[in-house]
Amino acid sequence: MRKVYEVIGLVGVAVISGCNVGPDYKAPENKAPETWATPLAGGEEAATADLSAWWTGLNDPTLDSLIERARAGSLDLKLAEARLREARALRGIVAADSFPTVDANGDYLRNRASARTGTPFVGGTETDLWAVGFDASWEVDVWGRVRRGVEAADADLAAAEESRRDVLVTLMSEVARNYVEVRSFQRRLEVARSNAESQQTAVDLTSERFRAGITSELDVMQARSNLATTRSRIPQLETSRAAAVYRLGVLLGQEPGAVVAELQAAAPVPQGTGKVPVGLPSELMLRRPDIREAERRLASETAQIGVAKADLFPRFSLTGTVGLSADSAAGLFEPGADFWSWGPGVSWRVFDAGKIRSNIRAQEARRDQAMVQYDSTVLAAFEEVENALVAYAQEQDRRGSLSGGAEAAERSVFLAADLYKQGLTDFQNVLDAQRTLFDLQDQLAESDARVTTNLIALYKSLGGGWEMPPEEEKLASKTER
Repeated sequence: MRKVYEVIGLVGVAVISGCNVGPDYKAPENKAPETWATPLAGGEEAATADLSAWWTGLNDPTLDSLIERARAGSLDLKLAEARLREARALRGIVAADSFPTVDANGDYLRNRASARTGTPFVGGTETDLWAVGFDASWEVDVWGRVRRGVEAADADLAAAEESRRDVLVTLMSEVARNYVEVRSFQRRLEVARSNAESQQTAVDLTSERFRAGITSELDVMQARSNLATTRSRIPQLETSRAAAVYRLGVLLGQEPGAVVAELQAAAPVPQGTGKVPVGLPSELMLRRPDIREAERRLASETAQIGVAKADLFPRFSLTGTVGLSADSAAGLFEPGADFWSWGPGVSWRVFDAGKIRSNIRAQEARRDQAMVQYDSTVLAAFEEVENALVAYAQEQDRRGSLSGGAEAAERSVFLAADLYKQGLTDFQNVLDAQRTLFDLQDQLAESDARVTTNLIALYKSLGGGWEMPPEEEKLASKTER
């Protein structure tokens, strides 16, 4: 028994003093600028706020309903959740290597010895052998190969969770953007039809004046041409509106026509109200799921270097067998039928033509790639926010100019038509005024939607849409347990 205790003691010392080979992971330095390069001139503020349900600030119940249904039915989100479950299961596979493996076995063997063996009293003898037992083995993780593997698996699991959150951020913004486009195309269709009605009146007027000999046929043809041009825009707008509606159906995980009836009636484009909390640049690195995912990928690749380096060193293990063996089934339960064996083992690959070291260099290169990918993701995130800030502020200025221009154009159409009826101006001025009015009203309707879509893009660039409210987080944790 003394030798047994000595071996167990040596194994315990090896485990306790065992080290983790490979580099210890250190999170990259936060290189975020102190302030945004773009002035906050579009109603934004540097205050920190909860962006988990930013779309509620648009005050549109239909949009709220669509987003909730998208969270429940999106196929992209279900795919991301399946990948998260896969990562969790893979982590369990790697962690299992930290524990012994035990196999149960049972055998029955009927044996007849050869009569030509030359051994007296053996030739032609038939015997039975019954055996049951357990085999166990355990690799002592002296160099941290398993521990580094678990570390990498933990990072992969966290990265899968961040990937799911990134899908959620994109999904929320895509549903909102397509919904805004539906309402925008509905408004632009109203503008086109309203202008077509006005231009039809001009066709009727010029036709009457032509029949009365007051004007030439040229005015009639120009009026008809102007009307046809306006009407030709309606099918294009209908096509774009239908495409946005069908896209919403698919985003909800349903057939394309699932929300056609629901969105058939026109409604205003939702507009944001109040300040937009963009926070500080340093907070972006904590909020954006793609940055968090890239950081976890880097941690995983760093840990994998330790897994690769552990192959340079010998592996220590303990194996053992215990069981019962007899020449009959009943004999298994008789005294003396037990047997056992156990002992330590070591294996060490002493030559592999540089395979292990090449694998280490390859893993170090993967770590370097992950570092570059992380830096690239951070820069792209800041670029996306800066562009969104500029676009949101500038589009509001553009909308203000278009609004004033549309009001002036509407007045111009009235004045030009009145002067034409009095014979004080030619029809070309009426045509120019009508074209300008339609163009400005169409651009204004488009700009109204673009202000909102730029706001949506800003919220997406800030990583809004994935933080669960506390009550939902508690519910999710209970569900997982």
